[in-house]
Amino acid sequence: MDLFVQVLLVAKEAGVLQLGRLSLDGSKVHADASKSKAVSYKRLLELEQLLQQEVAELLALSAQADAGTLPANMDVQEELVLRRSRLANLAQAKKVLELRAAEQYQVEKAAYEAQVQAREARARQEHRKPRGRQPKPPQPGPQDQDQYNFTDPDSRMMKNSTDQGFNQHYNVQVAVDQDSFLIVAHSLSNHPTDRHEALPTLDAIAPTVGTPEAAALDAGYFSATNIAEMEQRGIEPYIATGRDAHYKSWRTRFAELPDPPSEDATPMVKMAYKLKTKIGQAIYKLRKATVEPVIGIIKEIIGFRQFSLRGLAAAAGEWCLVCLAFNLKRLYVLLAGQL
Repeated sequence: MDLFVQVLLVAKEAGVLQLGRLSLDGSKVHADASKSKAVSYKRLLELEQLLQQEVAELLALSAQADAGTLPANMDVQEELVLRRSRLANLAQAKKVLELRAAEQYQVEKAAYEAQVQAREARARQEHRKPRGRQPKPPQPGPQDQDQYNFTDPDSRMMKNSTDQGFNQHYNVQVAVDQDSFLIVAHSLSNHPTDRHEALPTLDAIAPTVGTPEAAALDAGYFSATNIAEMEQRGIEPYIATGRDAHYKSWRTRFAELPDPPSEDATPMVKMAYKLKTKIGQAIYKLRKATVEPVIGIIKEIIGFRQFSLRGLAAAAGEWCLVCLAFNLKRLYVLLAGQL
């Protein structure tokens, strides 16, 4: 991490990095773990019951060992040790899944309550019953499909962006300076979505590097909390409120800017208006042209598509090295351009 910051300070001293506006994005990178080594919570409970039944049967056989009724070459104690070891592993996996479920429930509960409050606020503002389905409250406890991987327990089953399948991944994040294309901050987590990754990534910017003026993020990061926390940090947020249409008619593109929303408007309404302003359009338009190419270069040119190390801490260190490698290549290009 120290070396990563030192490279950015060299860029700053050389005048090729003047931290201003950032673009944030994330991507899924395959963990050093196979999904064949994963077990779902439902299957875990089934295996636990099966092994407990076999242990009981083996204990009964052990009591009859003196009568000579055991199968040939069978070592009851060895079979018992094997199954008890597997039960211990399953118990550990079960405990981890239950802890994860408790943490996830608190996150989903907070998101649900925020949705309900926003829905109620919109109803009061529009003076009518809110349209659409009522948000569904989250369910506590592990779900049948929750996965635990015995090879790398810290990794998570996540959707692939390439084939829409699922595999063991980590969620990597980068904050890219829109002018220099340098990565000024990075982070890694095992969360399948990006909503809670914006603030940890921004907080990873070293104070010596500076504080950005603004940051552009896609709709996956949108939340009232992210907006408020970024503003509190002195960073002007430009976060998409939904997926942009691939084609916009000329009427939409050249429509006049509507009147500003009222003070009591929801954060989504205010942000949607902000992104329609000239400055909002200019900053957000650069997001795809800055951070997405950086991630593409890391995956396609550098060829980093899978971690070699296991565990959150080790994978985070490896991701730091990858970002450092990108910055060294980019800094060389920037400095060569000054000659």
